[in-house]
Amino acid sequence: MNIRRTFLAVSAIALLGTVAAAQAEDYLGVQTSPGAAVKRADVMADAVRAANAPDQNVARGSRGAEQVIVSQDRAIARAEAVRAAAAPDQNVSAGSRVNSRLVSTQPQPLDAARASAPKPAASRL
Repeated sequence: MNIRRTFLAVSAIALLGTVAAAQAEDYLGVQTSPGAAVKRADVMADAVRAANAPDQNVARGSRGAEQVIVSQDRAIARAEAVRAAAAPDQNVSAGSRVNSRLVSTQPQPLDAARASAPKPAASRL
């Protein structure tokens, strides 16, 4: 019985501690909104203006194509794409094959083709 009384006493003290710590918020009455200085007529005029605005409920893509901001020259982007597509190791990691070489040591075919291409003769002018 002694353990039971001790448990009840500790539980009662813990319950009293939580009740004392729990406090309700103070009631401050109805708060005024930050826009209380705006008159009703001004709000009504804004609502009418917003309701009559063009394209207010139109989905984004239904107004036609949006302007694309180009950040790189088309020729440069194409050259990078061709170089990546010609890479011998584009889908290979260094450990994907037994005894494979590191990916970074494989030669780029476009560089090899450029190096073996004959150079044009120099002009005599």
